[in-house]
Amino acid sequence: MEFLTVAALKQQAGEQPQRLAVDAELQGRSERQTKTGKPYLVLSFADATGGFNLNAWSDAPLFDAASRFTDGTVLRLDADWTQNQFGLNAGNLAWERLDGDALETFYAGDPETAERQRKAWKTITDFCSSIKDPRLAALTDHFLKEYGTRFRRAAAARKNHHARRGGLSEHVAQMMRAADAICGVYPDLNRDLMLSGVLFHDCGKLWENQYAEKGFAQGHSIYGEMLGHIPLGIELANKLWHEVAESPAAKGWLTEEPPSEHVRIHLLHLIAAHHGLYEFGSPTLPRTPEAVALHHIDNVDAKLEMMKDAYQESAELGDGIYEKRFPLPANLVAPLPPYGDAPQAPEKETPAPSSELF
Repeated sequence: MEFLTVAALKQQAGEQPQRLAVDAELQGRSERQTKTGKPYLVLSFADATGGFNLNAWSDAPLFDAASRFTDGTVLRLDADWTQNQFGLNAGNLAWERLDGDALETFYAGDPETAERQRKAWKTITDFCSSIKDPRLAALTDHFLKEYGTRFRRAAAARKNHHARRGGLSEHVAQMMRAADAICGVYPDLNRDLMLSGVLFHDCGKLWENQYAEKGFAQGHSIYGEMLGHIPLGIELANKLWHEVAESPAAKGWLTEEPPSEHVRIHLLHLIAAHHGLYEFGSPTLPRTPEAVALHHIDNVDAKLEMMKDAYQESAELGDGIYEKRFPLPANLVAPLPPYGDAPQAPEKETPAPSSELF
């Protein structure tokens, strides 16, 4: 039997049961009660590609077995899988613990994800090496050397988008591509500041959405819980700035334009304002062209990643219409392919939508 990744399982599971197997790490459990007072468990599982929750009802064998599983246990889950708007369901579930070579293969992650994240990291380092402002070049280099390993483990979120080990590097790399492109369209934007802001905007997630050196369970830290990634990011960027400012090379920065203090505060503003609105957690609103651009680049990349996942995982309600996935606002409709890429029409053509609707 083929053992799927979590992402592949979500793509294949639908309304009709399919016998499939997936290897996943138990991240945690929470005790719940049904409306009638019966206990059940919500078990959280993950691998390199994503995660899912599984309900263990009190009358199911998994309910009793789960009490013997410690967090971090890796299981092979073989079941008749279905999926609906509430997530995955497993019927006739069987399981076994992974050990030995099978466990090491699981921790290595799937090759496709590993290669995608390797390319993402190269994109990040290449863009950072193109920064011309000596202050921002030194700062980004210092950050990548000091925190690169931790950065490459972090997720971009706990759920919704890029919520996987290494997801932050994928998110930042795509945002850098977008920032570089938009600077070509709007040349008045400060490209060096934009690229640096993209790198640092979510750097607080190195504590808020971090993974251990081994495994796919996203941990919790007292710093992430009590401060959140925006205050943490401001503190980290400010700390690294002052460390770089004490280096011998910084002596030549006194005569640089714009003044170094202006560069520092503009960078910190990008971190502070990247959520765009007070109600979304920003301590301030975007007040510069770069802050406006970075906020929208961040939002676009997050939303498009959510839509990509939704097309793969949501039930098809009708021809090309997909069930709404939180936090997206509505049911999705299949995108229009570029001209020339559309599939060949069948012999019996489906009538096009009437142009006389109105």
